Amino acid sequence: MTKFLKLQEDEIIFGSSDSAESQAIHQAVKRGKLRKLAPRIYSSNLTDAKEQIIRRNQYRILGKLFEGAILSHRTALEGGPTPEGLIVLTYHYTKKITLPGLTIRLLAGAPPQVGDTPFMEKLFIASRERALLENLQPSRGPFTKSLPRKTIEAQLDKICRIQGVEALQQLRDKARQLAPHLKLDNEFKMLDQMIGALLNTRSEYRLTSETAIARAAGKPFDAPRLELFATLATRLISSVLPSLPSTTHDEKAAHHLAFFEAYFSNYIEGTEFEVEEAADIIFHHKKILHRPEDAHDIVGTYQMVSDKSEMQKTPNSPDELITLLKRRHHFLMSVRQDKHPGEFKTLANRAGNTVFTPPELVRGTLEKAFSLYRSLEPGIKRAIFMMFLVAEVHPFNDGNGRIARIMMNAELSACHLCRIIIPTVYREDYLLALRRLSRSCDPEAYLTMLLRGQTFTASIDFFDYQQALEKLRKANAFMQPFEGKLIT
Repeated sequence: MTKFLKLQEDEIIFGSSDSAESQAIHQAVKRGKLRKLAPRIYSSNLTDAKEQIIRRNQYRILGKLFEGAILSHRTALEGGPTPEGLIVLTYHYTKKITLPGLTIRLLAGAPPQVGDTPFMEKLFIASRERALLENLQPSRGPFTKSLPRKTIEAQLDKICRIQGVEALQQLRDKARQLAPHLKLDNEFKMLDQMIGALLNTRSEYRLTSETAIARAAGKPFDAPRLELFATLATRLISSVLPSLPSTTHDEKAAHHLAFFEAYFSNYIEGTEFEVEEAADIIFHHKKILHRPEDAHDIVGTYQMVSDKSEMQKTPNSPDELITLLKRRHHFLMSVRQDKHPGEFKTLANRAGNTVFTPPELVRGTLEKAFSLYRSLEPGIKRAIFMMFLVAEVHPFNDGNGRIARIMMNAELSACHLCRIIIPTVYREDYLLALRRLSRSCDPEAYLTMLLRGQTFTASIDFFDYQQALEKLRKANAFMQPFEGKLIT
């Protein structure tokens, strides 16, 4: 009886073969202290729905009812039950059991093998190799034990993308050794063909997953980022955005705007000059002997963004997008040979906890994203999309931020719209908005940030350099983010 009283502190209580405990449970149910959830399963929680209680304690229940069972098939790959509550276990016999909120499909199969991992509550979870083989078994009906072939292909592509070709080859070797013990030789044959097709070394199997087909064609892409780009494109398509016309109608104003655009674009990337010194470099060709590469960065950026013809060029095809990116990067970084100007990165790059698109996926990702870009109206929508595309893929070793902003402003200039300047004081707003979209798939702050930047830029008359400089100073544009806020 003491043991039962202690058990009452738990949310889940199991029926007992001990007659005294069984009687105590029966009396507690009668008095309204416990309630029955399913055969031999009771709860001291009298308020929550039975389904919620079962799902919250699902592994404890499974371990008690089916000790030694293996979370297998789709459950092993999906990491838990389906949204409908289906969970697949390999056990001593085949049976379907229904509990509130949970459908358990027991399948007779081999006991735990090398690689199967002890999980919790005396359960095991199938190794990746076992789970993939099991998911290639035929499956029919509403409660399918196996995932679709397309999903398995995408999973293999993900392994290759994140862990490399060697990981996929090692997986195949382990699966080859495991298959006879599971009596899944036919399934291994299919897995072998699938991996061969993915690596473009065999042709018997016809791939169906978009990511797998792209990899086999030599153009793998960053699938999670394509989803992110699609979210942004969808939001832009449904948006009604302001169309602010360019205010730099004469050559003098255009050159002054280009100067401040180049100055701030370099400053927020760490190429810092006082604005007067930068003006001397640009307008009076002053030589900076102790910082020649930094001086070239700002000169190169200015030369590009002040070139009216260049800044009206936008891509009409995926190939043109890649050519444009590489050519502009080569021009911008020409004196920094260690940064491999005009060449896509060969090593992964990151900013803080954000890891950008892996090198081998850069071209394929840009090509796939181009169709999203083309789905948008020319002007501000394409500019907003292009900026994020380049910033998020980060295709080069260095200079990605500057190239992203150049690509954005070229989209605006091509439609005779006001460009966007990101002043020093606005740097944190800019980076935080990018980070929020990248990590949380939330584009709202990003859209607000760029539209505010465009409104601010449009508010300045760049015809007179000194007046424009004074207006920027009054707006706190040259302050560090911790020193003040942009006044618009």
